[in-house]
Amino acid sequence: MEPDADEDVTMEDRLFKKAGWIARVIKNEDDDGWAVEMTRVGDSEPVLVAPWTMGRDKKNPKPLDASAFATWVKAATETLMRHEQAERARLHKSLEIFGADGARIRVDFDIARDEDDPLAVLAAFDEMGELLRSERVSPMFKLSAASARRFVQTGET
Repeated sequence: MEPDADEDVTMEDRLFKKAGWIARVIKNEDDDGWAVEMTRVGDSEPVLVAPWTMGRDKKNPKPLDASAFATWVKAATETLMRHEQAERARLHKSLEIFGADGARIRVDFDIARDEDDPLAVLAAFDEMGELLRSERVSPMFKLSAASARRFVQTGET
């Protein structure tokens, strides 16, 4: 990817900044070695901190280069994707049950991120995706086959 003319690009031995990412070689606080921290431009916390190789003098870190930076960008991007997938899985659960007539019914449990007024919605859909029933529930609600059946049959949570 070619940098834009307006993009702030830095390529130094211990600092690379390009394509929305900053790689910084830092002293590893846990031992005598070095680490690389990858931070998205604009973020206050690094996405990834990992050990970095010592240089030939066994005292200073090996300099960053374009190839290493690209590898770290890929690793940090994959880390972000895994975190986002885990967050989606935590906030959305879905299961299928069979109704009294044998038709498949999908029951979704979705938690809305809101620290002031936490809420969740429990919703049931028929095979065509049409909403059968929807109810606001506690974010602590436990979705199971039994609770989904009860909700579909009686509306009780």
